[in-house]
Amino acid sequence: MKELVRYLLENMYLDFQGEISLETVRGFLREDDGKEARALLAKLIEDKGVDEMLITLADCLKDHIATGVSDKVVKEQLMLYAES
Repeated sequence: MKELVRYLLENMYLDFQGEISLETVRGFLREDDGKEARALLAKLIEDKGVDEMLITLADCLKDHIATGVSDKVVKEQLMLYAES
């Protein structure tokens, strides 16, 4: 059973439902004047959209499935993406 659980956790993947665009993200960040929000928006503009962010975020969050994906973990991963 342990091997099956390990296999399933290692081969699980995350995906995001719904449509999200750069304009949608701008809307979410419109009221946030913080350094982190500006850095993320700058990175998304540099990348010409959110596709790369979503792929990277899903891949990084996969490592946290076993321990839990929380608001804090998602924010940390978004900041790491923005700084890359």
